[in-house]
Amino acid sequence: MRIGVAVAYWPWFRLREQIEVARLADELGLDSVWVSETWGQEAVALLGHLAAVTHRIRLGAAVLQIPARQPTTVATAAVTLHDLSGGRVMLGLGLSGPQISEGWYGVPFSEPLARTREYIEVIRGALSGKPVDHQGTQWTIPAYGQGLGQGMPLKLLALPTNRRIPLFLGVSGAKTVEQAGALADGWLPFLFSAAHAEELTAPLLRGIEKAGRSRSDVEIAPIVPAALADDLATARNQIRPFIAFYLGGMGSPEKNFYVDLAERYGHGASARACQERFLAGDRRGAAAELSDALIDLISLPVTDGTLAAGLDRYAATGADTLITMPFGDRSRLLRALASHMSTDISQ
Repeated sequence: MRIGVAVAYWPWFRLREQIEVARLADELGLDSVWVSETWGQEAVALLGHLAAVTHRIRLGAAVLQIPARQPTTVATAAVTLHDLSGGRVMLGLGLSGPQISEGWYGVPFSEPLARTREYIEVIRGALSGKPVDHQGTQWTIPAYGQGLGQGMPLKLLALPTNRRIPLFLGVSGAKTVEQAGALADGWLPFLFSAAHAEELTAPLLRGIEKAGRSRSDVEIAPIVPAALADDLATARNQIRPFIAFYLGGMGSPEKNFYVDLAERYGHGASARACQERFLAGDRRGAAAELSDALIDLISLPVTDGTLAAGLDRYAATGADTLITMPFGDRSRLLRALASHMSTDISQ
C-alpha cells in the first residue's frame, strides 16, 4: 500500500503550510500529495505551484468540483498541469453537495450519474486529440444553433505526452461508486471505515465487473484524517474539529451525505448531535459530541506504538494508496509514515 498526503484547504491548512507539507512529502519519498478546493481556495493554481517546487511525488486534485468548470476547461487544465509536472498529475472529480453547487456555483444539483458520466466523456474525448462534439443531456459542446450560431468542434491545441491522465472520482453513494468502478481510473472515498470496507467497496467491484474491467484498472485511495501524538486522546482531539465541520456544516439538516454515512456505520446519534450543535453555532460543542468510537472508525488517530497497526488496518482493506490528511504535528506524522512505507512505491 502506497502512502500519500492530503493538504486539504484553508483554513485547515494555511497556504504556506500546504506548500511546506507537499515539499516535505516529496523529500521523504511519500507517494502523492493531494489538494482540495472550496469556496475559499482553488486547486488548479496550487497544483501548478506544487509542480514547480516538487520533483518526483505524484500530484492530485481531491477534488476538482464539477459545477465549477466546463469539462473542456478541465481538459485544458489537465494538459497544462501534465506538462508543468512532467506527467505527475492526477485529477479527482466530484459533484460537491447541493449547498455548494447551488449556493456558490449556481448550478442545480441534479442527475449526478449523467452529469459525471458526460463530464468524463468530454474530458477524455478532448484529451484523445479529436475535435470535441458532445451533444448530451447535460452538456452540448459545441452549442449548435445557440448564440451567434458560430460554434464548431475544436480540439486541444496541445496534447499531453500521456493522453490517459488518470481521472479519479470522489463519490460515496452506492450508484455513484458503482459508476466509478465502470468509468474512473481511481476512487477517492472520504470518511472511509476500514471496518466497513467490504460493504463500501462492493459497488465499486460490481461496476468494475459489469464494465468488463480488472480490479487493477481502478486505484482505491481513501482520504483519511490522521494525527500522531503521545496519547490517543490528544490525537483524536486534533482530528475532531475537521470531522465536525463535515458532519455539522457540509450539508443541511435535511441532507448531509456525511451524516448519512455515519448513520450507515451505526453512529448516527453522535453525528446528528454534532450536526445540531454545529448548526446552532457551537463548533466546540459539536466536536465534543463526536464519540471516540466514531473518530477511530473514520480517521487515523495514533501513537508511535499504534501507527503500524493502524496502517495495517487500511492495507487489509485492499486500498492501493492511503491518503493521510495530517493534523497536529504534521512533520512528525509524515516522517513516521515515511519510515513505515514500502521502499518500492511502484508496487
